[in-house]
Amino acid sequence: MTEPETGSVPEDEVTEPAEETQQASAPAEPTVEEQLAERTLDLQRLQAEYVNYKRRVDRDRELVRAQGEANVLQSLMTVLDDIRRAADHGELEGGFKAVADALHQAVAKHKLESFGDKGEPFDPSLHEAVFHAGESADVDTTTVHSVMRTGYKVGDRVLRAATVGVVDPAAAVAPEESEPVDSADTGDTEDK
Repeated sequence: MTEPETGSVPEDEVTEPAEETQQASAPAEPTVEEQLAERTLDLQRLQAEYVNYKRRVDRDRELVRAQGEANVLQSLMTVLDDIRRAADHGELEGGFKAVADALHQAVAKHKLESFGDKGEPFDPSLHEAVFHAGESADVDTTTVHSVMRTGYKVGDRVLRAATVGVVDPAAAVAPEESEPVDSADTGDTEDK
């Protein structure tokens, strides 16, 4: 074996400083507590995403159900209109009346409400006015005068606006004001 020269560094001492620089430049492995905190945050994020997804699916499911229910109720509106016309003409008797009553009960369970009766205050979000019947001293606001087609709504959602004619309140007659006197009428003319 050869002896190291004086002034030279043994091999095992040379590698140690290099290992220290590698360890200093390499990222330190996370501790167990840091790993646990990271996994906990990941789990909380996933749980929040799942809760949001579940809420979104439940909301969408309810919207689809409500839309399907509204579509069925809209298809029944023409039948309800025919039943109303039959009742207006006195033709709603016997077995037909029993069927009409059962249909009215069925749609009432789904919260279908009719509106647009004569005498209701006119509301442009509920009524579609197709003609103006003039003015009346009997009303204080614009009012439904006649109904051509009944409107229907479920809760606050209008499925079909009522088609109506309206009447306005009579205009108050203003007291007559004295008209300005024309100087030609009084005979006061100025000669120049």
